Amino acid sequence: MDVIVVGAGPTGLLLAGDLAAAGVACTVLERRADESNLTRAFAVHARTLEELDARGIADELVATGKTITELRLFGRVHLDLATLPSRFPYLLITPQYHVERVLRERAERLGARIVPGAEVVDLRQDADGVELDDGAGNTHRARYAAGADGVRSAVRKLVGQPFPGRRIIKSIMLADVRLADPPADVLAVNAVGDSFAFVAPFGDGWYRVFAWNKRHQVPDDAPLDLDEVREVTRRAHGTDFGMHDPRWMSRFHSDERQVPSYRVGRVFLAGDAAHIHSPAGGQGMNTGIQDAANLGWKLAAAVHGWAPDGLLDSYQAERHPVGRMVLRSSGAIIRMAMIAPAALRAARNLAGAVALDVGPIARKVTGMISGIGIAYPRHRHDHPLTGQRAADLPLDGGGRLYEALRSGRFVLVGAKAEGWEHRVDAVTPTDQGGPTILVRPDAYIAWAGADPAGALREWCGPPA
Repeated sequence: MDVIVVGAGPTGLLLAGDLAAAGVACTVLERRADESNLTRAFAVHARTLEELDARGIADELVATGKTITELRLFGRVHLDLATLPSRFPYLLITPQYHVERVLRERAERLGARIVPGAEVVDLRQDADGVELDDGAGNTHRARYAAGADGVRSAVRKLVGQPFPGRRIIKSIMLADVRLADPPADVLAVNAVGDSFAFVAPFGDGWYRVFAWNKRHQVPDDAPLDLDEVREVTRRAHGTDFGMHDPRWMSRFHSDERQVPSYRVGRVFLAGDAAHIHSPAGGQGMNTGIQDAANLGWKLAAAVHGWAPDGLLDSYQAERHPVGRMVLRSSGAIIRMAMIAPAALRAARNLAGAVALDVGPIARKVTGMISGIGIAYPRHRHDHPLTGQRAADLPLDGGGRLYEALRSGRFVLVGAKAEGWEHRVDAVTPTDQGGPTILVRPDAYIAWAGADPAGALREWCGPPA
């Protein structure tokens, strides 16, 4: 076995699919014996959809949900997503289980093996590989392992990684309900004083309600009834939308935490196993999926023996700062949303609305939350495009760059890849006025300039 992935959530499933697509033998160990209907994530941002588009599955997922072009953060402060320079200028609202289904079907179709009911209880690693023991007495060995097993990650604990941070919100209420008077908008979210409520559709007549009452924070296992959810929702929205017939209710808490290192030897951490933060902005699942998109092709290069020096370490260098940024930005949103005094709320709303009327500020904020604006570090002498997200360029003869990326290989735009045809696809853009660019399998620009030979050798190993 080449790679063992622990956890069959969105992060682990995308990683497994990418590895299988690259010809890497991959097994996914999943603690749950059955697929779960529990979902906390409903938002799929533009950059995540672009990553799925580069894998040929974005349109299938978009068909499962509804889209919104305006994201309200609090009060009258909102983001205009319709201005995003993307094929997906919106936020897709769809339950996490649809994301998991699409990713699972892809991973299995490509040859990844998913083992349910396999709870990891021990882990050992040496110079050649990693061994994981499951609760059924089986030992699984691979060259590398990735822990995508969520906030209570067994892998994180077994490699001795601390999870520093703090609890920020206690006693968030969850309820799956019917609504007699559903919100006019696809997504309803608002905070007033001590109360916050978020309402999202499953798409089948059921709705998920997240509600929080600052004045009544109790342990996660405290009893919960529908009247409490109704009351807090009415305070936040002025109505409880006629909610009735709950099929499930629970409480949970939200923390801000991040591991110091995403890599420990031959073991990598991704998604909630590596970082967790408030649900504000809907960035949790998206950040995990983008972790996996960054890691998959690098692991494949290492397994196949052509990974440049330092490539596996670049996962930490590129994704840890993104996790830290998301933790801080989502924390800032939730703290501003929970401002209680009316005068301070009014000042917040005015300042936020004024700031987002300024074009550069609005573009930066929408780029950060949607993921479109996330870039990776570059050296001082590199072209300014290096490390940036690749735009979905139209190609000569038809097609788009993200369709060309579906091979899972590097794509050289604007020049021939002579000598590297075994690892690089070459395409010609419709507009040939820009520089030649080398696009990584995760749709980020590895290099831009005039002569790609050096970049091809640096990023893609020796020529054939």
